[in-house]
Amino acid sequence: MTTQIKNLFRLKSIPEAGSEKHDTMQILAEENPEVRKRTYHEAGFRDGSRNIGTPQALSICLKAIYAKFQNEEKELVDKQKQIKQPYINEQNNKETEIKALSISKENKQEQIAAMDGKIGSIKDMIESLKFEINDLARDPEKYHINAKKGASTKFWIGLIILIPISLYLFTFYISTSYSAFFKTFDPNSNLMMNVLDPKAFDKAWADGTLEGAFVSFIPFVFLGLGYLIHMFSENKSIGNYFKIGLLFLITFFFDAILAYQIEEKLYDLNKTFDSPPFDLGIAFTKIQFWGIIFAGFVVYVIWGLVFDFIMKEHREKDKIKHEQQRRQKNILIHNVRITDLEKQKELLIKELNNIKELIAKAQGRVAELQRIIDAVIIPTKEYVLYASEYLQGWITFIMEGLFAPQTRKETLVSECITTYHEDLKNVGASEDSLNSIYLSVV
Repeated sequence: MTTQIKNLFRLKSIPEAGSEKHDTMQILAEENPEVRKRTYHEAGFRDGSRNIGTPQALSICLKAIYAKFQNEEKELVDKQKQIKQPYINEQNNKETEIKALSISKENKQEQIAAMDGKIGSIKDMIESLKFEINDLARDPEKYHINAKKGASTKFWIGLIILIPISLYLFTFYISTSYSAFFKTFDPNSNLMMNVLDPKAFDKAWADGTLEGAFVSFIPFVFLGLGYLIHMFSENKSIGNYFKIGLLFLITFFFDAILAYQIEEKLYDLNKTFDSPPFDLGIAFTKIQFWGIIFAGFVVYVIWGLVFDFIMKEHREKDKIKHEQQRRQKNILIHNVRITDLEKQKELLIKELNNIKELIAKAQGRVAELQRIIDAVIIPTKEYVLYASEYLQGWITFIMEGLFAPQTRKETLVSECITTYHEDLKNVGASEDSLNSIYLSVV
């Protein structure tokens, strides 16, 4: 074992006694690697001889050696630049990346601001449409709508009037048509009971299906005539005016037929052997004849006028309602647009946050690289090399220059090697990672 240790740590050139004139701290400043290795070896031999090779002294000397090595590396400006160049290049790349990310960040922020502007503008449009929906009925002309104000009120008033008139016409025509065509007049009943029978509807259905259907649907004939009059009146033309006049004549003649039939039955109840046959001349002289005509025809004309009025009002009301519905649809469309824009905004915000994270990471890396660049970088591989040379010189003294038993020398060597490895561990160097570098703490 003694021979192996001697061969392992044999000094290539043992310094002469006069070599002490060379200061250890001065010889470590040499830049030539081979010279530095030799001087570290010689310094280890000399310091070992001064301290009798004790591990405690070795630990102190290694700390001093590391501090001096650190200072030497700091003074080697060109070498530090060369070692730091990859970090400088990476820092430049990161700064370029940060500039690109900053531009992208500004673009995203501008896009988000533009998106907010669009959303705000659409929301303002929705509020404006909501106001127009409420204001349309009050002032349609303000929105260039050719509709009368208050059309809705007039419509409902006309409808309220039309409903009882319609019920009156149903009652009148059911009763008069039954009296005119199917009823047998009772001489013991008064005049009004014969003309207007309150149970005409039930009696007609009791008499038969044909009679019941006739009296039930005949009012719709008159209402249909009134509806046709309204439809023809919408298109102003001579032909339509002729048709309207014809419809009025038809209605009048139909009422006259009903009045004639009823008056004839009333005349037959009271006629004598001397009474002439009933004809139009006699009918025209009867007040009941004209009463039935006007009770039906005049009311029918009133119904037609009211119906025409509410239809026109409904058309005016429809104009406003149509515009309101159109605005409601526009509001729905705008809400869909807002939803789409909100989704796009969320994506932009997510992308912006990712960019901010990348910028923060890059800035953190730049700061970390700057600390590396500002600090002294110690080449671990070189320090381990020179420290091992120093240890070899120290052990060479123990094995060849120390006057002590062989077992004592071997114990010192083992303890010094352990101390050496502990020192490497303490300063962050390791023989397992010789190519790594680390920062000194100053």
